[in-house]
Amino acid sequence: MNKDKIIKLFELTRKVVLITGGAGFLAHTFAEVLADAGAIVILADIDVEGAKRQAKQLAEGNKTIESLLVDVTNKQSVESLVKKVAAKYRRIDVLINNAASNPKVTKEGLSKTAAFEDFPLKLWQENLDVDLTGMFLVNQAVGRQMVRQKKGAIINVSSIYGLVSPNQNLYKPAKGKQTQFKPTSYATSKAAIINFTRCLATYWAKSGIRVNCLVPGGVSENQPEDFLRQYAKFVPMGRMANKEELAGPILFLASDASSYMTGATLVVDGGWTAW
Repeated sequence: MNKDKIIKLFELTRKVVLITGGAGFLAHTFAEVLADAGAIVILADIDVEGAKRQAKQLAEGNKTIESLLVDVTNKQSVESLVKKVAAKYRRIDVLINNAASNPKVTKEGLSKTAAFEDFPLKLWQENLDVDLTGMFLVNQAVGRQMVRQKKGAIINVSSIYGLVSPNQNLYKPAKGKQTQFKPTSYATSKAAIINFTRCLATYWAKSGIRVNCLVPGGVSENQPEDFLRQYAKFVPMGRMANKEELAGPILFLASDASSYMTGATLVVDGGWTAW
């Protein structure tokens, strides 16, 4: 295979890509690399102002990056989003399910994620509503459009905590009795995403739709130096990922370079889950 053919595999010229969680920092990396490959990118988020700022920052030169409002937990909002995109572009070629409820860890920990025995049902439900039910609703609405097109690529974003249990000791402050920092609801929803992906991959395979799962490990995002050092101890490669290191994997899964992949789980974690 010559160089031109290899490059062509990764081209997304005028492909329409919809990214949920579009205001997030990973969405920035995803949008940038896919737009550079020629795609039309739509960043959708409940934080539509954040998505707008992101789109404005990235939309330079000939890049087409737009923003739209969506609440992934609301069926009507999701269906409205898909109708708007399909009405304008007549198709959705790639869907990246990136929206997530990801509780942030502080030096003090998260009081709302204390002992599992006391974990509030409301917080459990909130996590699953965004991470799992939201993914269900978006896949359902976009999948309907892709079935009509007879082609499409879907990438569901999970986490290494969908493969292994969160290591609570990594987040534990020097003092305090808190025992749970990354909530069980987060790990549960991320694990479900992986098999949800397999189910849809087999269901839609004959409709020309590929469904794969991206599993990132920890990504550096201005965390405290002490946390970065502690995290590195659990990674064979000895560090967290830079967000740019997810650009290649997302482009691969979105493009024809992965045309014979469906139902796969692509793990990008520096070796965390190999130990």
